[in-house]
Amino acid sequence: MRFLKGHGTENDFIILPDLGGEAEISASFVARICDRRAGIGADGVLRVMRTKQSHEVAEHAAAAEWFMDYRNADGGVAEMCGNGVRVFARYLIDAGLADQTEFAVATRGGVRGVRVEPNGDITVDMGKPVVGGESVATVGGQEYTGLRVDMGNPHLACATGEPVVQLDLSHQPGFDTGVFPTGVNIELFNPVGPHRAVMRVYERGSGETRSCGTGAVATAVAAANLAGETTGTWTVEVVGGTLTVILEEETSHLSGPAVIVASGELTLAE
Repeated sequence: MRFLKGHGTENDFIILPDLGGEAEISASFVARICDRRAGIGADGVLRVMRTKQSHEVAEHAAAAEWFMDYRNADGGVAEMCGNGVRVFARYLIDAGLADQTEFAVATRGGVRGVRVEPNGDITVDMGKPVVGGESVATVGGQEYTGLRVDMGNPHLACATGEPVVQLDLSHQPGFDTGVFPTGVNIELFNPVGPHRAVMRVYERGSGETRSCGTGAVATAVAAANLAGETTGTWTVEVVGGTLTVILEEETSHLSGPAVIVASGELTLAE
């Protein structure tokens, strides 16, 4: 099986082109190839297939030719991945499967429009964030109150008093399983200036990652909420770089770099 490796602000993915929709991708297989010692190593897998070939999203085939079948590093199926969509779009462009500067990608979280910027960055329409109430995450025995934000996948974005660089995210933060029965992506952030925040993230099914696109949007939403705002352009600094989030009344956008760094033949068997 052919594979490629790409990343968006160091949130890295294995890309598996399955243009015929014939591959059988098990959770254990995904976990093996995402292993950073015994496999290729990645935060997740982006399987590339035609939307019409997937029973999950076939109804979106008229709007988007390609479906991003995203799996977390533990093999679990996920609804949406903001950085993943941007890397997925970069692959489609480089492979000649999308020759426009604007097109749509189908995800389990809905159809997402993407746009290639003049500087090469890729912007994705992330849809309208759905804001819930507050909940609590526990890190290193310390409780942090955060805002629940649904980006097609669940998030809990918590502002912290101490610098997030000091937090121990080597273990899964605690959270209310009654509120998040299928797990949650947890963002810890510091507002560091007007429309600017520094963020770290523990992703459901992947552990701490160096960036998270949906998490960056959730962080911008929570930071804006603290500032008494609902719209505006936010800069979110993640471990792997910088992302731009634009919050509008009816949608949101995520923009940043996305690159393909390697390709090869996968020899690990299913």
